[in-house]
Amino acid sequence: MHNLNSKLDGVYDVVVVGGGVVGCAMARRFTLEGARVLLLEKGADILSGASKGNSAILHTGFDAPLASTELHCMQAGYAEYLAIYHKLNLPLLRTGAMVVAWTPEDVVKLDGILQQAHANGVLDARLIDAQAIRAREPNLSAKALAAVEVPGEFLIDPWSAPLAYLSQAMLAGAQVRLSCEVLAGYFDGRRWALRTSQGDVVTNSVINCAGLYGDQLEERLLGEASFSIHPRKGQFVVFDKASAKLLKHIVLPVPNERTKGIVLTRTIFGNLLVGPTAEEQDDRVHADLDRDTLQQLIDAAVERIPGLANMPVTATYAGLRPASDKKEYRIRRVPERNWISVGGIRSTGLTAALGIAQHVFDLYEGQHQRLPEQTLQWPHMPNLAEHLPRDYQQPGYGEIVCHCEMVTRREIDAALSSLLPPGDLGGLKRRTRACMGRCQGFYCGAEVAQISAKRLAVPLATGVCHAKH
Repeated sequence: MHNLNSKLDGVYDVVVVGGGVVGCAMARRFTLEGARVLLLEKGADILSGASKGNSAILHTGFDAPLASTELHCMQAGYAEYLAIYHKLNLPLLRTGAMVVAWTPEDVVKLDGILQQAHANGVLDARLIDAQAIRAREPNLSAKALAAVEVPGEFLIDPWSAPLAYLSQAMLAGAQVRLSCEVLAGYFDGRRWALRTSQGDVVTNSVINCAGLYGDQLEERLLGEASFSIHPRKGQFVVFDKASAKLLKHIVLPVPNERTKGIVLTRTIFGNLLVGPTAEEQDDRVHADLDRDTLQQLIDAAVERIPGLANMPVTATYAGLRPASDKKEYRIRRVPERNWISVGGIRSTGLTAALGIAQHVFDLYEGQHQRLPEQTLQWPHMPNLAEHLPRDYQQPGYGEIVCHCEMVTRREIDAALSSLLPPGDLGGLKRRTRACMGRCQGFYCGAEVAQISAKRLAVPLATGVCHAKH
């Protein structure tokens, strides 16, 4: 029991280190359970690390390891998202997915994939033949031989969801410090004293959600790390919005031992995405783009969807996944130090985040009074999804600032004055999609810079918007 009247003496019950999707979900869960929570993020904005680059799929867990923590957290997170997304005005695009076999060798593996899906409780997964594939996806190459169809795989907004989780936590009393790095810490047998770049913090418990730096944080504060992070870069190509009509489902490959492979999918924002690659590297900061690799992604996409042959590419980007030395999630509690680490959360983290937060709270030994359901506030997130009404379709929006993505002045002003405003250009882009369309900010960058002048913790100079996202 670690509460110790912390609400009265200025000591936090829990400090969550890391403002990625898992950290945001963690802050929400613990706050709603009655804990006094502080989230520390060393970046200028949340989602500034691994969480800013992913394929935005809400997974059923059909291919997760049997009886694993990952499967449990994915399916719990999936269920909670479906239970709350309407309350937060978050989007959901019900696409379904197909694991497509492109070679005879792939076809042989489909029975095993189907058996695993059924063992994982995804009972509506089924085998379909080439004729059924073509009926569902007439623009897909005729080289598709067979597939496992998984109707419950959906698409969501990868950035509005964690922002909603943290916003709800803040409305319930959680605190957030950005540009705040944990430099050192001392546990006296009862509480932690953390030294940060913004001063000292005292807390009863620490939850390590530091993502790409989770092992380093463990070593810094516990003296040794129980896991090691090996960054895995994934490069993506985003085709123009006109390409979205060529695909309805999420098209997944038959995976190998190392990676789930390259995915073809629409995005919630109306584009078509191909990626990611899986490239090991030591650098935890930079995810450089490689022209040859991007061309390989384009070629692979065209091979599978021939109609993409002359389709322009809107953007390219790369993200780093915090892969560890083992495949499984690295979640462990150190009871004698009031510490829980949440490491090795890779591509399934967006789906699993809410479930991971539930799982970690179950491991935690603090005792708090859960906030009454009727007192909870549900922030209404601005919609950025193309299949739902957008702000520019409502009267009084002022002007269209970003014409590629139809972003209004009202949306930008609302983001800059919100409960958790963006700390830098990346955060503003994720909240509004300004500078993320065909021109990558070439036309709207100057106006975005003018509107946001003196309103971002990390200011941007005119013209810097047109960097690939």
